[in-house]
Amino acid sequence: MKKVQAGFTLIELMIVVAIIGILAAIAIPQYQTYIAKTQVTRAMGEAGAVKTAVESCILEGKLTVGAATGNCDPQATGSSILGGNTTNQLTIALPTGTSVPVVSTPLGNATADTITATFGNKAAAILVSGAGAVVWKRVPDGTWTCTSNVLIKYAATGCPTSSAI
Repeated sequence: MKKVQAGFTLIELMIVVAIIGILAAIAIPQYQTYIAKTQVTRAMGEAGAVKTAVESCILEGKLTVGAATGNCDPQATGSSILGGNTTNQLTIALPTGTSVPVVSTPLGNATADTITATFGNKAAAILVSGAGAVVWKRVPDGTWTCTSNVLIKYAATGCPTSSAI
């Protein structure tokens, strides 16, 4: 009676390991690009959420951002992918590792009002190292536009990049 082979040969195992290594070499950079792009989209949404509060402030005549009576509260919440601020614009301390989008002041002026979300803290390294930011601009007629200064491959669909890279 012949003995039947049990298991795999060493060469078969080496081929499987090589295939897995090649797939990982392709997948990991693609995954990192996906993460950075979703973080840009997230920052666009988080900064965009502040637009409603800014519009309300302008309609109510509250043209200065701050905590004093009669000032505008942009109602921005802390985000782990934004950086640069340890307090919000009402001078309330933010939790460690978070920051908020910054609203320009005075509001409703002849130049564009802006909401700027600068990447930091837990954002992808490529976004932080390039001083990436998402900026919403409002012109006096009430129209909002979004731009970013991240690489084109990371730019969100509704927020094109202003860089030529």
